[in-house]
Amino acid sequence: MEVSMRSIVLTKGVPDFSEGAVSFDEDGHLERGKTPTVMNPNDEFAVQAALQTKVRHGGHVSGMSMGPPGYAEVLEEAMESVYLDDSYLLSDRELAASDTWATAITLNAGLETYQEQVAEIDLVFAGFKTADGETGQTGPQTCWGMDWPIVTHVIALDVDPEERRLRAKRLVEGDVDEIETVEAPLPCFVVTDPEFEPTYRKASHRLTHKQLRAETQERAANHEEHLTTWDHVDLNLDPDYIGLDGSPTIVSSVDPIPKAPSEREATMIDPGEDDMGEVLEEMHPFAAGGDAGTGTGD
Repeated sequence: MEVSMRSIVLTKGVPDFSEGAVSFDEDGHLERGKTPTVMNPNDEFAVQAALQTKVRHGGHVSGMSMGPPGYAEVLEEAMESVYLDDSYLLSDRELAASDTWATAITLNAGLETYQEQVAEIDLVFAGFKTADGETGQTGPQTCWGMDWPIVTHVIALDVDPEERRLRAKRLVEGDVDEIETVEAPLPCFVVTDPEFEPTYRKASHRLTHKQLRAETQERAANHEEHLTTWDHVDLNLDPDYIGLDGSPTIVSSVDPIPKAPSEREATMIDPGEDDMGEVLEEMHPFAAGGDAGTGTGD
């Protein structure tokens, strides 16, 4: 008997810290309003694990994120990469300024609401940590609220839907990196490691992967039609336990982000005729296509 799998992949939007994209004020503080938001890089491995599960075993994969309305674009990005069937955004002002604990409470409520209104969940996938928080707490805290088994630092996995078992390899870091194989019953929470690599050894898996990609292009183009937004009322959450009021973390201070040092030496010149001649002389080897270090351009 074929068993249909239900998976949720959690993802978050973070500032785009790539060179030239991030914006700082004069004091060196991040300006989120002027910095593009992208999917958290570590979530990409959770996305790949969810996609591998869907390719191998079929079923339904939903994306879920907590954040402002703009995070819908992050879920759209996830739909394009993991071929999500639909997305769920947990969003309203009461959720603003949540720390990891308040975020986990909200995500937990989102998963429970999904199970009450949509379907029972077999697997939840989460990334190792976020690029802006670097705590690695939200996934395990969310799982603690679900009272499910959790497998962290997963680098490879497979599922037996009929036996309802997860078998995974996880990276154990110590004096020497080791890999251990573990099993867990479903439903289960999976936190992927950056070393995770999806594998599609069977021709049927590769064909399914191609078909899903084609199907998702049309779905992602109309992402809003497949997006559900829940606020704290929909999630039956008390405002005293979410957002800033529900966050026990106290930030004592914020240090400006140091600007990255230049990797190249620079010579400042005035745009005079003589100085520009020196610039042209320096650039000539590069324009000639030769070795700039030896000046042997032809």
